[in-house]
Amino acid sequence: MNDKLQEYAKLLIRVGLNIQKGQNLVISAPVECAFFARVCAEKAYEAGCREVVMNWTDDALSRMKYLHAREEVFDHVPLWRRHFFNDYALEGAAYLAISATDPESLKGVESDRIVRAQRSSGKALREFNRLQMCSGFPWCIASIPIPSWAKTVFPEDGEERAMEKLWEAIFSAVRISGDGTSVERWEKHLATLAERKERLNALRFRSLHYTNSLGTDLTVELPEGHVWESGDDRLLSGRSFVANMPTEEIFTSPLRTGVNGVVYSALPLVHDGNIIDQFHFVVKEGKIVEAHAEKGEETLKAAISVDEGASYFGEVALVPYDSPISNQKILFYNTLFDENAACHIAFGEAYPCIERGREMGKEELKERGLNESITHVDFMVGTPDLSIVGTTHDGREVPVFENGNFAQGI
Repeated sequence: MNDKLQEYAKLLIRVGLNIQKGQNLVISAPVECAFFARVCAEKAYEAGCREVVMNWTDDALSRMKYLHAREEVFDHVPLWRRHFFNDYALEGAAYLAISATDPESLKGVESDRIVRAQRSSGKALREFNRLQMCSGFPWCIASIPIPSWAKTVFPEDGEERAMEKLWEAIFSAVRISGDGTSVERWEKHLATLAERKERLNALRFRSLHYTNSLGTDLTVELPEGHVWESGDDRLLSGRSFVANMPTEEIFTSPLRTGVNGVVYSALPLVHDGNIIDQFHFVVKEGKIVEAHAEKGEETLKAAISVDEGASYFGEVALVPYDSPISNQKILFYNTLFDENAACHIAFGEAYPCIERGREMGKEELKERGLNESITHVDFMVGTPDLSIVGTTHDGREVPVFENGNFAQGI
């Protein structure tokens, strides 16, 4: 176990963040994950990191705050917190987020309080969010188990066994075996994603049409000059990093006003400390005009009302149903993993996935048809029978997905 932990931390620092000598590192982690945060900090210092700075979180204290704090708290972000995130981002510090939370940590909390906190945070940390979306600094999101999460994933097991099984599932998803060869395996995996990305870019699609037996019938127009991206992200300087570990996706941004039809969720979504399940959207000219859910509908409707852009889309991502994460047949109740088990779409902020997009300001990106929002929420749409047909600018129809997986030649 210690060998795997050491290998995992080294992978996150050396490949996920590709940290450089003299660079600062900010680690955001739950207090329950302090032991692993320390291992990551040690690996960062070994790589020449200037300083490791911690941002601790805690589900229990967050729940207390949302239930009992004074109303005005949710409309204000302290100045020190604005400087903490924005200043480190502006100087190009690396950012590691250890994502581990109770999927229902905020169940029963008023949605209005959560939305107000998101709005105030989005405005206060606008510079941090802008730089993160355009790869202005290296960032990486990864996970380790905590008991409340493990018990949700494996409810039939006791806590100890549930933790063991979730550790095994995470190590498998991030290609850690304890033999010290994960870096080589990741290099091969990223090269495979890059090859498929280039094949998609060569097709220069005008639109994508999604259908499946759940009822999804969605047409997604793509902006002129769109580009597909994959797991190996790059700073403007050209230095590589991997924003999500694991990652199986190839993604781009849709035309803000070019999405029409209905889309059904394929997996539950954990958002704002609540589980949303069996939901669908009706979309007209890019805007979500109806949102329905069997579970968590109030949370879902609150999520798409954070600002105007929250009811439009900012990402479409392709993930084969036959993938290492999907094949584990585990519902992780954590978007980092579940979005890499199935094709997904995000409502909210668009990644600048157009030619020269990272060099453009917000206004120019909007003029090119990309969505702007302070939120970005991925939800899963991939199923074993998902079909996606792309239409090129000359009217040619090309199968992209057949029966949940990439079509031959893609």
